[in-house]
Amino acid sequence: MQAHIGNYNYYLQMIRDVTGLNEARDGGMPDKNALVGVQKLAAANSNTATRHILQAGLFLTAETAECLSLRISDIIEYSPTRDAFIESIGGRNLSTLEELSEMHLYDFGIFLDLMPDEEEKMMLENNIQAALQQGGIELEDAIDLREIKNIKLANQLLKIRRSKKEEKDRQLQLENIQAQSESNTKAAQAAAQAEIQKTQALDQSKAQLEQMKAELETVKMQQEVQMKKELMALEFQYNMQLKGVEVGGIKEREKQKEDRKDERTKIQATQQSEMIDQRNSGKPPKNFESAGNDILGGGFDLGSFDPS
Repeated sequence: MQAHIGNYNYYLQMIRDVTGLNEARDGGMPDKNALVGVQKLAAANSNTATRHILQAGLFLTAETAECLSLRISDIIEYSPTRDAFIESIGGRNLSTLEELSEMHLYDFGIFLDLMPDEEEKMMLENNIQAALQQGGIELEDAIDLREIKNIKLANQLLKIRRSKKEEKDRQLQLENIQAQSESNTKAAQAAAQAEIQKTQALDQSKAQLEQMKAELETVKMQQEVQMKKELMALEFQYNMQLKGVEVGGIKEREKQKEDRKDERTKIQATQQSEMIDQRNSGKPPKNFESAGNDILGGGFDLGSFDPS
């Protein structure tokens, strides 16, 4: 029995070596003492050994899908069994399939990709986490990326979402800069307007002050003019009074002169009359000075008389 079991294990190992299906892939119980890295390396080696089988299967599947697409297009456009095909798929689905008659083979875009393994999923998750930490994508983008089973499409979508996020952030930054610039401009305009209003208020205050000064100066000048008029009127009145007194004095002096002149005339007439009387009567000479004093009532001195 031991020899039979040894032969069995020997031929099984040979089959594994030839086919590349080792114990990491054949579904057998792995060794409990084997490390995880060793198991992954064994699975990777087995995948390498059977990769041609996997590629052949993928090629056959893609070719089958292309042939089916072409066959469906031919059935809809040329085949006499079109009515039977319509009855089998239904009239509503026909409207969708009729578009295949106008499409080329490469318009279908038939591609086959394998489901991602844990290592590829981990790499995608690391990329998502790095993008989230750097702010390249939003949480909603990360949720959408985790729902995609195709790693290539997920990575491409990650690039697209990151580019859109950068463009969005750039646009937001530009809008913020523009808003800040507009805010600064409005603030500067408001400050300039306030400065203009302040200047206008100061100018208006200065103008009002100058106007008040001018009005006060005008009132002062009017008061000075009025006072000067009153002073001139008073001076004129005093001058008129002085002039009247002066004229009165002159008149009084003239009157006194005339009175004295009349007195002298009277004295001369009296003396001439006495001289004529003396000449006619042959009387002795007479002292006219004493006679004049007697005539004037005594005490009148001719020497103090002003001949002018």
